[in-house]
Amino acid sequence: MSVLVGKQAPVFNTKAVVNGSEIVTDFSLKQYEGEKYVVFFFYPADFTFVCPTELIAFQEKAAEFEARNTVLVGASTDSAFSHWKWLQTPQNQGGIQGVNYPLVADHSLEISKAYDVLAGEEVYDEEGNIKFVGDPEAYRGLFLIDKSGVVRHQVVNDMPLGRSVEEILRVIDSLQLTDNYKVATPANWQDGEDVVIVPSIKDEAELKERFPKGYTAVKPYLRLTPQPNK
Repeated sequence: MSVLVGKQAPVFNTKAVVNGSEIVTDFSLKQYEGEKYVVFFFYPADFTFVCPTELIAFQEKAAEFEARNTVLVGASTDSAFSHWKWLQTPQNQGGIQGVNYPLVADHSLEISKAYDVLAGEEVYDEEGNIKFVGDPEAYRGLFLIDKSGVVRHQVVNDMPLGRSVEEILRVIDSLQLTDNYKVATPANWQDGEDVVIVPSIKDEAELKERFPKGYTAVKPYLRLTPQPNK
């Protein structure tokens, strides 16, 4: 499994369904660079059982992502028409009607390969021909991409393991906070709690200027301060 954190997110241009019903042929994450954070997540397949719980859960929290200047983009190896049909199917019939963030169609498998979340693989048979072994579906990969197009967080779950939308929001809060202030977030941190001052700041005058609420030296290497943007 490739580690993409700290690297530019792989670029693609492909079909997608946007606004819940419109099929476009040239969808790309590049449109968000310089403007938005992106949560780009893969799921195994349309018309399944765990996947709709995730996609609907994301939609239910769409306003919270928007408040964080973050867009949601889903992807699977299904076709754009399959996405469209699933989006038109009522939720009480196994569909995801009401989801309006983009769903990318990775029918060629190339995007899943680029993000290294494809469950199966291509191998050569005895005659030298390429064949696909396994299911041509994506694991539940999720990539948080910043406004520069750099992957800052990734997590990949096996097929049966649904994701926590609340945890993703927490990671976005942590990333945006640490991008703007000289702090880091400790284990189990939640928005509004104390944060850690980075060790590189040693000058007391600078500490007072950056952290006017003061700080507590819990340990020689651990200085806690109230969250700066609260």
